[in-house]
Amino acid sequence: MRRVLKDRESIVGVDIGTTKIAVVVGQIQEGMIQITGFSSVPNSGMRKGAIIDVEEVVSSLSAAIEEVEKTCGFTLTGCLASICSNQITCVESKGVVAVGGSDGEITESDVTRAIESAKTVALPPNFEIIHIVPKYFMVDGQNPVKEPVGLNGIRLEVATCVVGVSTPSIKSLSKAITTAGLDIEGIVFAPLAAAKYCLTKKQKEIGVVMIDFGASNTSIAVFAEGSLIHAKVIPIGSNYLTNDIAIGLKISIDAAEKIKINEVDCIKENVKDSEKINLEEYEPGETEKPSRKYVSEIVDARLNEIFSLVKDELKAIELDGLLPAGAIISGGGANLKNLQQFAKSALSLPVQISKSSIELSGIVDKANDPEYASAIGLMLWGIDEMNTIVSNKDSKINLDFGRFGGALDKVKGIFRNLLP
Repeated sequence: MRRVLKDRESIVGVDIGTTKIAVVVGQIQEGMIQITGFSSVPNSGMRKGAIIDVEEVVSSLSAAIEEVEKTCGFTLTGCLASICSNQITCVESKGVVAVGGSDGEITESDVTRAIESAKTVALPPNFEIIHIVPKYFMVDGQNPVKEPVGLNGIRLEVATCVVGVSTPSIKSLSKAITTAGLDIEGIVFAPLAAAKYCLTKKQKEIGVVMIDFGASNTSIAVFAEGSLIHAKVIPIGSNYLTNDIAIGLKISIDAAEKIKINEVDCIKENVKDSEKINLEEYEPGETEKPSRKYVSEIVDARLNEIFSLVKDELKAIELDGLLPAGAIISGGGANLKNLQQFAKSALSLPVQISKSSIELSGIVDKANDPEYASAIGLMLWGIDEMNTIVSNKDSKINLDFGRFGGALDKVKGIFRNLLP
């Protein structure tokens, strides 16, 4: 059963993270993509990317929704939501169908049937498909093609990348969002949402890894030849750096977080041995003045672990050091000082901190903050005419863009440089 977003004027993205919930509302106005509402509130109802306190998440999300509605001047009804549970799996699957027409010409219906047949893939128990992304098609076993419609043949085959997530994770997310008063129009794997915001079509064609460096998890999505080819959630995030600092300096988590933001340099060689941290500025009553070098060494050890695991994933798909467009890093952890230089050395790849790949208008003060890449990407995902989101019950979003009139053609031109 296909569904249409209920709110025909606006698209809403809801990114529920371990430490914050971000809500972004966007519209198409005069051919421009405009952010018309934005809010971000603290969240303490999650651990390691999973909801552990639904009531706390509902409370935080309700506060974020209320704040956005005051800005927009209308009631939000539906949304696209991100998910970044470590209960994520990514597998390859193929589908094969006979071409339906008597003349042998491949139609959109044949493509749809081929993709549907690829859904019969073995996932772990209690897992559901949230994305099924075509990598390439083959007609009668000939060379791979990206777009088979209009070609002639007897048999159509598709190779896909299937992303699945545990059913309990989906149910917990759905319960929190619907309890807060929103319908879920689709669920998007967080780094794919960030990729919609950060990556261009060219980057995806030549090869790139999107790294969402969140609080509890570090999620990756690898693209090559224009398609998703691998996805993974590494259950270590920037909060682990905070915990390490707290243990190393014997201070509170709140103080350690502030020190991480204000004092840490990811390139430990940049810090002089003589530089000190006045703990009393962060923890009243503390008199010690540990060296900044020591703190940077603590962070260096954990970052090496995280990026070594990312590198291992690239090795597993034989793309270690072989992605010409390199790595793009989003998420709150991307704001660490000199993380770009650290990651460049650790991954042996070009590295950039995420920023918008298209021009946005409206409330854009947060548009280039990597912490909000997934939330803005969800809004962009909804605005773009994407029919690959699989929500609960395997139903798909069917966005109706006819309401935007002539403005849609201009927006399609913008997205032509993004996802293929």
